[in-house]
Amino acid sequence: MLHGGAAVTKTPPLFSFFIKIPLPFLSRTSRRFFRPIPHYPKPQPSPISTHTFSMNQRLNNSTLALSRDSPPSPAAPSVSNKARKKARRDLPEAVLKHKLDMCSRHGQVVEALRIYDEARTNGVPLSLHHYNVLLYLCSCDGEDADVGLGRGFEIFRQMVEDKVVPNEATFTNAARLAAASADPEMAFGLVKQMKVFGIEPKLRSYGPALFGFCKKGEAERAYEVDAHMVECGVVAEEAEISALLKISSEMGKGEKVYEMMQRLRSGVRQVGESTAEVVEEWFKSKEAGRVGVERWDVKKVREGVVRGGGGWHGQGWLGSGEWKVVRTQMDEAGTCAGCGQKLVCIDIDPKETEDFALSVTKLANQREVRNDFAQFQEWLQRHGPFDAIVDGANVGLSNQHYFSFIQLNTVVNRLQKLSPANRLPLVILHKSRTIGGPAQTPKNKALLESWKKSRALYATPPGSNDDWYWLYAAVSCKSLLVTNDEMRDHLFQLLGTNFFPRWKEKHQVRVSVSKLGLNLHMPPPYSIVIQESEDGSWHVPTTTGDDIETPRQWLCATRARNTK
Repeated sequence: MLHGGAAVTKTPPLFSFFIKIPLPFLSRTSRRFFRPIPHYPKPQPSPISTHTFSMNQRLNNSTLALSRDSPPSPAAPSVSNKARKKARRDLPEAVLKHKLDMCSRHGQVVEALRIYDEARTNGVPLSLHHYNVLLYLCSCDGEDADVGLGRGFEIFRQMVEDKVVPNEATFTNAARLAAASADPEMAFGLVKQMKVFGIEPKLRSYGPALFGFCKKGEAERAYEVDAHMVECGVVAEEAEISALLKISSEMGKGEKVYEMMQRLRSGVRQVGESTAEVVEEWFKSKEAGRVGVERWDVKKVREGVVRGGGGWHGQGWLGSGEWKVVRTQMDEAGTCAGCGQKLVCIDIDPKETEDFALSVTKLANQREVRNDFAQFQEWLQRHGPFDAIVDGANVGLSNQHYFSFIQLNTVVNRLQKLSPANRLPLVILHKSRTIGGPAQTPKNKALLESWKKSRALYATPPGSNDDWYWLYAAVSCKSLLVTNDEMRDHLFQLLGTNFFPRWKEKHQVRVSVSKLGLNLHMPPPYSIVIQESEDGSWHVPTTTGDDIETPRQWLCATRARNTK
């Protein structure tokens, strides 16, 4: 969720800027959503006023009050932690936080606004978290979107008047409100103001302005948002690049389309269906048929291919005339069924592999018992490198209802035959797999013992995550990795979206089991990434069909005429 974050105590010198909302900063479109803020009666003074004491002071008063009914004693016992926690939960701000969080969880905008009005009436002070939850709810789409939009700006202004210093989530939610009111200009202005407060914008902060300008067909303003993102070091992802590509295509800006295609190639590699449709629409458009050169410098194009590592040249649209666009597949060698061209294998920089191994080590040490993982690294250095690493648990359970040592052993034997040195692969198994269950049978005991003697088995300690061990081993040994794990969960997302997919593409071996037996699916001899050929053709891989049984779908775009 977008709400949350701790308040900053020191008010920036330009905080007064927000006090002026809704003056020049807000457009006419946005102003109509402001409603007069009701003047709630001030709460009557009480022995413990919520405005007089801090939360800690009131917590101490509350916990002391719990023991007032007890008879005095010379050495009164201290208040228990349980009593303190209860007192903290009973504070008005804590009760309000719980109620608003529940509304946020269930998307209850109207109820949240009612609770907000009630809190204002009762004089309950609102914190940054309270306001962020309310702004988040008011900016969400749904049945009550109009109600939320109407009150959202009012709540934002009240937050400013209360001198509650905003954070990134505040600005992002306010920008979403602006975009919902068809005012991307205001949304962009809010992002720019984050610098005043020393807040670094995130990708989500730019979305309302970028998508808003694209929706309104204001291409130049969308490019300005994109440039601001680059300046602030925020990297656009598929959704943002796809939106920029779409508006560039609709405006007939061929050079911009080319730029976005290259950015998709370098940053996204394989596109989702919605982006594939945008790309397809461009190549089928009349403008796409008009851009390009009929004659080009072949030497310069080839130099661009070598300089870029293969798979693209970056010299602009080549060829002329209409494009032929088809959805197709590649055979095992990487030959396109649509045009007959063969895709290339793009090399991985050794320095990138080394940096990747260091990042895996760093993350593993943060999440594993440091001594356990360090011992594994030392063991691997003594007994490695290996030609292949096997994710034992994944392979042993592949297409099985129970763990199969027979299946695991079959894979091990196949890999040994593929090894140039006829060496066994390294099997990574959790220790529990090596001492319990099927491991207790005499045959499996003997198998495990033979692997141990050959230094082909490493049992990870209790409490560890096998994934870090087999991933590190495969990266550091520059070897094949046998697993059907697609490595898409949060743990692997920590490794980034740039180098990791390229590494996995070249090193992962998958296993399939059928009536005909067990098969190993080796890495493809070509790179699964958007490729631009030397004659100007394009091949765009989609995420559709990314498994063993279903071939991946590609978008193939070639010119009817292309001369050199």
